[in-house]
Order: sequence, then structure tokens, then C-alpha cells
Amino acid sequence: MQTRVARLHGRRHLEIETQSVAGPGPGEVLLQMAAGGICGSDLHYYQDGGFGPVRVREPIISGHEASGYVQALGSGVSNLVIGQLVAVNPSQPCGHCLFCKKDQPIHCLEMRFMGSAMRMPHEQGMFRDRLVVSAKQCALVGKDVTAAEAACTEPLAVCLHAVAQAGDLAGLNVLVTGAGPIGLLTVAAVRHAGASEIVVTDLADAALARAPSMGADRTINVATNAEDLIPYQDNKGYFDIIFDCSAAAPALRSAFAAIKPRGTIVQVGVTGDITIPLNALVGKEVLWRGSQRFHEEFAIAAALISSREIDVRPIISHSFPLEEAAAAFEQAGDRTRACKVQLTFSQA
Repeated sequence: MQTRVARLHGRRHLEIETQSVAGPGPGEVLLQMAAGGICGSDLHYYQDGGFGPVRVREPIISGHEASGYVQALGSGVSNLVIGQLVAVNPSQPCGHCLFCKKDQPIHCLEMRFMGSAMRMPHEQGMFRDRLVVSAKQCALVGKDVTAAEAACTEPLAVCLHAVAQAGDLAGLNVLVTGAGPIGLLTVAAVRHAGASEIVVTDLADAALARAPSMGADRTINVATNAEDLIPYQDNKGYFDIIFDCSAAAPALRSAFAAIKPRGTIVQVGVTGDITIPLNALVGKEVLWRGSQRFHEEFAIAAALISSREIDVRPIISHSFPLEEAAAAFEQAGDRTRACKVQLTFSQA
């Protein structure tokens, strides 16, 4: 059996290739892939050859947020049925290292994360027509949910994990910096968690225009109306919790200015080294907490999408067939028009 794959060979050098795919082994399933979203890290691989210390050092099939239909079952798989739509969990902790034994699988020392260039050899991803995965990586989604929605399970899981780092949000005032797909899904997760007021900042009007449909009460374009954020700095700060999804130094400085004393900043966006206002961190006794990936949140995200308690449809902006993957990546890089750009795959 053959499958097409979108393989990245270097900066903006993406080729559609064909390779063999075996049938599913014990405990595995063969998926006919349906939809796959282009993540910020995929885009950095394509545009820049990596991000921070993570560099593409060999050809890689990107893609770690995807859905597919069960096409064949390996022996011992009884919880899935051929034809079912599933969201694919790209995270594969080893289960036996120091952190797995501490019930911290996110920090697994032998983590295999599909579509990641972090390790050598790189972990190949899901931008392909057919894929064999462990059945335990498959989360069922509701019958009324589209493949495009199901493919948003992974990024929503990232945001649910980030929200969990902040504790109880009921009745709190929240700022989300950055209105890309992760920022917007964070807004939805914050709204679901019961926040009282949600303000969202970004540099692009097109990105901010989607925020109200995801749960934002107010949006501020800090490129054109930065002064609108200044009142939130009065009396040592207004916001109880801030989620920085931009990883931009100016946004982070604004976050430290607008956070209340003893408030929490959850760092969701990633970048290289930046300068931070250490005096504000110390003087306000701010808790600045990082958030990475997810674990149990993947199943929770699939359930929330299935019930549409969180509706991910407003962030899905474009869809391209696999053979137009390069055009899809170029579109994903245009924030004036694109939000979540997805690939679709052949049913042949």
C-alpha cells in the first residue's frame, strides 16, 4: 500500500512524495487521514528551518494536529470500528522513565512527538494520506463533528493545559496576548473556565476580529491603539491572570505592567531569549509559569469539540489539498487573512 506525504527538505522546500505504508500491527490501526492543521512550529520549520534551539536537520514530514477515519484494525483492537472519525494524539511518552513514573508524562525523557524535529532522528508527522498509529492514540469524536473540527483537538488540548496552570478562573479578569490559533483557543478555554472578563490584544485586526466569537469581551490592536491598554496598568494592574500566547517581548512587558500584584502570567508562546522586566516580576510578586503540551487534556478536548461546548469552527480559515501543501504553508504565513490553515487528504 502506498501513501503520499508532504516532506520538508529545507526552508520553503516542500515536496510531495510517495512511500509504502504497512498494515496495522497488534494494537494498531490504519487511518485514512482526513484533515491536518498547520501549527506555528510547522510554519517555523518551513519558513526558518526551526525555532529557538530546535532545528530541522534532516527531511521531515510535519503535522501533529490531525484527524482521520479508521480504515483497518490490528489484532487486539476492540474499542474502535472501521469508518469512525478520530482525532490523533501525537504525544507518545515512554511510560517508564523518571518523569513518567512521577505521573509527569509531558516531561518524558524519551518522548516521541509526531512531526517534531527536537530529537534525532526526527519524529515523522501526519501530513500524509494514510498513517498507522497505536489505537491508544485515537480519540473518538462526535458524529456531527467534521474532520476539520476534529483536527483542532491537539491545539485545544494545549490551551486547556495552559488554562489548568492558572487554577480556578471563575469570576477573574483575564488578558490574552496574541490572537493566533492558540491565543483564540485559549480565549475559548478561558471562557469555558468561567472567567468574568476577557481582553485580547494583537497587532492584526484580522486576527482580533475572530476573538469575540471565541469568547472575548474586548479586543485591542496594540499596533494602532496601544494607549487603550494603559488604563489596565492603574493601581498596580487590573488582570488576575494573563496568558501570553505571543512570545513577543513588547507583549510580555505589557503583561507585567497590567498584571495585579501576586497575579499569574502563564507563558504559552515560545521564542528565543528575551529581556524581561525583572523589577516588576519581583516587586509585584508575580507568578510567571510556563505551560507545555498536554496529556489528559487531549481526551477532554475531543469531548468538548464533540459537544461543541467549545466551538472551534471560527478559527478554521483555509483548506488546501495535500498536493498544494506549499501554497497552504504560504497562506498560513499571511496573518492578514489566515488563522488555522488545514490540509486535506486523498480518499482513494
